[in-house]
Amino acid sequence: MSTPYDLIATVPAFTVTSTDVRDGAEMKPAQASGVFGAGGDDVSPQLSWSGFPAETKSFVVTVYDPTAPTGSGFWHWAVADIPATVTSLPTGAGAESATLPGAAWQLANDARLRRYIGAAPPAGSGRHDYFIAVHAVDVETLGLDHESTPAFLGFNLAGHTLARAVITPYFNG
Repeated sequence: MSTPYDLIATVPAFTVTSTDVRDGAEMKPAQASGVFGAGGDDVSPQLSWSGFPAETKSFVVTVYDPTAPTGSGFWHWAVADIPATVTSLPTGAGAESATLPGAAWQLANDARLRRYIGAAPPAGSGRHDYFIAVHAVDVETLGLDHESTPAFLGFNLAGHTLARAVITPYFNG
């Protein structure tokens, strides 16, 4: 399946799994948005990954809805500079008060919140696919300013992504 991340860079794939979301399955209410009235809890899903290149020096996790009615999609979550020794994030790692491993940090999403914000497609907008990606990166840090946007993160990933793992649950609007 083609993903919006293929526009950043076409790279080899590795594996990402989750105990909270499944590829091609509807998201649970916990992963939907409470902030935007979708009846959810805004809890980031558990993620585990394996099979990435040996030369990986860090990871980036992103959650993106390319069909949000904005003209540019909607970035729900972005975490940069996850150490290469980390191969999972627990459920709720995207909370505003969460402690992330090493030098990892959360960028502000498109709601300008430094945390995970769940699925909340407009009523009647149909199915929205949420592309949850783990990017294996060739540097320990992308060196981004902490005011950077997820789109700018994507721009910087273009030249540094070694491989990518994607899981794509959906939510109906």
